[in-house]
Amino acid sequence: MATEGEYAPAFALSDDSGNTVRLSDLRGRRVVLFFYPRDDTPGCTTEACGFRDDYATLSGAGAIVLGISPQDVASHRTFKEKYALPFPLLVDEDHRVAEAYGVWEQKLSQGQVRWGNQRTTFVIAEDGRIARVFRKVSPAGHSREILDVLLA
Repeated sequence: MATEGEYAPAFALSDDSGNTVRLSDLRGRRVVLFFYPRDDTPGCTTEACGFRDDYATLSGAGAIVLGISPQDVASHRTFKEKYALPFPLLVDEDHRVAEAYGVWEQKLSQGQVRWGNQRTTFVIAEDGRIARVFRKVSPAGHSREILDVLLA
């Protein structure tokens, strides 16, 4: 499980346009990496749209915002276009990155056990270390919590 103070696990993943995003390429910038369960579901839409609405302020604070979930490029592209999301959505179909960050978990939904991302956000500092971890976040207003950290 990735914790505050340690280096963020490296990754190279495709985004919603099929481009490869490497965490190592973002060294020197603050990164807001939010793991979410599924494209275009109520909680995930609320969370993503919060980041969209606060995107200019987040960017102004020097942060790069990246969303990550296990859906494919086409699903991410549709979700991004539907809600005019201005940041990349990364594809983690084999959930290796979610596992590296410790957010891939077993869930009980409608009496069925399944696996998925725990809604978690990591704020990664310019040096590549994890500055803050927000686990089991509430989607509404979460981007404001992140802004409070970035602007502190």
